[in-house]
Amino acid sequence: MTKKMKAVKRVVTGNDAQGKSIVCWDGDAPARHESTVPGRGVTDYWVWRQTPQSINSTEDASLWPDEFPGPSGGGHLRTVHWLANHDVEGEIPPLVTPHAPHVSADGRSWDRGGGNNVTVSDMHKTESVDFGIVLEGERELVLDDHRTVIKPGDIVIQVGAWHLWDSSRIGCLMGFDMISAKFDEQGLGLQEVDVPVMLAKKDQALPNGIKPQRRIITIDKEPGKSSLVADSFSPVVILDPARPGYALQRMWVIDSHPAKIVPETLQLPHVLVPPKTGTVLNVHNFPPDTNWKGSASIASAQEFYKGVDAAQICTAGSIPNHPYSHKTSTVDFCLVTEGEICLILDTKEIVLKAGEIAVIRGSNHAWSNRSNAPAIVAISSHDAVSQ
Repeated sequence: MTKKMKAVKRVVTGNDAQGKSIVCWDGDAPARHESTVPGRGVTDYWVWRQTPQSINSTEDASLWPDEFPGPSGGGHLRTVHWLANHDVEGEIPPLVTPHAPHVSADGRSWDRGGGNNVTVSDMHKTESVDFGIVLEGERELVLDDHRTVIKPGDIVIQVGAWHLWDSSRIGCLMGFDMISAKFDEQGLGLQEVDVPVMLAKKDQALPNGIKPQRRIITIDKEPGKSSLVADSFSPVVILDPARPGYALQRMWVIDSHPAKIVPETLQLPHVLVPPKTGTVLNVHNFPPDTNWKGSASIASAQEFYKGVDAAQICTAGSIPNHPYSHKTSTVDFCLVTEGEICLILDTKEIVLKAGEIAVIRGSNHAWSNRSNAPAIVAISSHDAVSQ
C-alpha cells in the first residue's frame, strides 16, 4: 500500500470588524508539498516576508511561494514528513559521500552530503534560528560532536548550526519555526558572544502531572563544526498557585531581527510578550479544568499575568468561565504535542489534538482542557503589527 503524506489540521484566527476573535481557516493545512517519494514532503502553515509580520492580512500566507529556509525578511512555520526505511517503496538511495560545503543559490543554506533525502537528510546549515518540535515518531539529531535521539515533545533550538537528521528507524513528523538570522561577513555563522548557559538544577522537582521540558541547543563555535550547547530540561519553570498542574516552561527568546547567533537567551526578561521584532518560545502544561475550576478567578488570572510582566495582555472576564484569557499584538504558532485542548475565541471554540496546529493572530482567546489528562502546547509568539 502506498504511503500518503499525512494531512495535519490547522486553525488560523483573526478578528472581525468589531474586534471579536474569529476563525479564518479551519481544516487540513492546504499547502502540502509531497516529494517524488510518496509520504515524504513538507507542509507550510504560515509564511512571513517581513518582521514584524502583519496580524490582519486577509491572505492565507501558507499558500505564498516559499523557499528554504524561508524569506530572508521573515521566516516560516512548517512540518517535515520523513519516512522510516520500512516505509520506502523500492530501493533506498545510498548515502551521499560527505563533501566540502556547497552553498545554495541564495547564499542562505549549505550542505555537506551524508544523507539520501528519503530517510536521512544531508548534513546542512541555514542562516536561521530554528525551533524544531517533534510531533510524532522520532529522529536522531547528528552534530559534528554529538548525536542523540529526539522524541515527541522534545525541542531542538538550532542556532545556525551544522546538523543532520536521521529518521530511518520509525520516521517522524516534526514542526519547524524557522526565523531568519544574519551570519558574519564570512558566512560561517559562528557563535557571536559567549553567554552562560542556563541548565535545570539536578534536583529540580516539579509538581505531579508536569513533565520537565527537554531543550536541546546547538551552535557552531568554530568553522565547519557544530557543537552541542545543552541537552537538559527548561531551567525556568513558572507555576500558578491558583491552577494546580499548570506550568510555563521557558525555552528561548529572540530579541532582534535578524536573530542573533548566541548560545543562550533565557537571561532576557521576556516571557509571554516578545520584544519588538522578536519572538518568545514557551511550553505550556495545561491541566484538566477540573483541577482549578472553583479556585481560579479573574483576580488570580490578573495576578498571574502581572507576575510574568504581561498585565497589559490580560483580558480576564471577557470569556465566560475562563478567566485566563488574553490578547496580544503577536502572531502565535501553537503546536499541540500531547493531549487534547480547546481553543476558545470570542465567537467559536475549536478542539485541537496532539500533532495539530493553531496560528493565532492578535486574537482574544483562552485555553480549556476538558479531558482527564494534561495537554501540552508549545507556543512561539512573534511580534506583529496591524497593517
